[in-house]
Amino acid sequence: MTPDQILTEPLLERIRARAARYDRENAFFTEDLEELAAAGYLKMFVPASDGGLGLGLADAAQLQRRLATAAPATALAVNMHLVWTGVAHVLAARGDSSLDFVLHEAAQGEIFAFGNSEAGNDSVLFDSRTAATPHADGSYSFTGRKIFTSLSPAWTRLGIFGKDISARAGEGELVHGFIARDTAGYEILSDWDTLGMRASQSNTTVLDGAVVPAGRIFRKLPVGPNADPLIFAIFACFETLLAAVYTGLGERALELGVDAVKRRTSFKNDGRSYAQDPDIRWKVAEAAMAMDALYPQLAELSRDVDGLADHGGQWFPRLVGLKVQATETARTVVDLAIRVSGGSSYFRGSELERLYRDVLAGIFHPSDDESAHNTVANAWLGPLETP
Repeated sequence: MTPDQILTEPLLERIRARAARYDRENAFFTEDLEELAAAGYLKMFVPASDGGLGLGLADAAQLQRRLATAAPATALAVNMHLVWTGVAHVLAARGDSSLDFVLHEAAQGEIFAFGNSEAGNDSVLFDSRTAATPHADGSYSFTGRKIFTSLSPAWTRLGIFGKDISARAGEGELVHGFIARDTAGYEILSDWDTLGMRASQSNTTVLDGAVVPAGRIFRKLPVGPNADPLIFAIFACFETLLAAVYTGLGERALELGVDAVKRRTSFKNDGRSYAQDPDIRWKVAEAAMAMDALYPQLAELSRDVDGLADHGGQWFPRLVGLKVQATETARTVVDLAIRVSGGSSYFRGSELERLYRDVLAGIFHPSDDESAHNTVANAWLGPLETP
């Protein structure tokens, strides 16, 4: 099936029609999620033999790009479910069955969310401010605060991690697991009142002794960077799908800008279309060329993940580079689209006004601009030398 057969034009238009209301009311995308689930969209990584679409990351990225042209906040939140199911798919393709249960449960309709982000934790996956306390039966209780927990109103499985400071002779150990919706010991705060991406409802989750049973603990890793396949799989899916969303956002902004230029006329030039203005044409061309450079980068890197390509030490630089390229390109294109669209785009309720707010969220997703540049510089130049 092609992306337009899975995410049909009528479905896409219904999702687009609801986006402004969700943003205005700061409401969760309940109807979008219901329709996407009914279309099998949340099962795209689930094998066809289990009732899923059996897709890889390349197809998933193109679907998410397409969805983001209609509703970036919906696409961004759905990403979090797709990250976990994508991670399970990527690991399985490399002979690691440790997260096969994620695909089995997604096939049954469970919705996964990503509860790893923590305020002030710039180590991201390589350390945690959340305490993971071991118990004699192999379970762990988790205490800490997780921010930007997208899908807060709807998830049924939340992936979390924390640090067991007593493990590995006091060096600590990072413990990964899943809690279910009916787990005791957590609270979802109603604190998602943001500039953009409002429909994602990425509320803070407070863990207060939430227990993950032994059977739901799926990784224990040393503190700091390591080569475990889980880390690669998370980075590959998170960064690629994130880039897909912002690529779609930029694509829509360019489309809106072009439409506006064709509609607008110049009073001083006898009513001629702004499409004939050389300065406006230059800005539209600038935006189009920026987007044209992004599409093949997204397609190639996602295909390389599916194809088990070996980029060695260049994998992480390529992944973070894609994320930064997509988010920064989208910001540039939205800005250019607003410049050529005129003052109407500045008014509340304009789709470009909403995209302008939504695109700013790209600044805050890991890997941020500074971290990404450090990763790429280390890959090409080696680490900084200690004085």
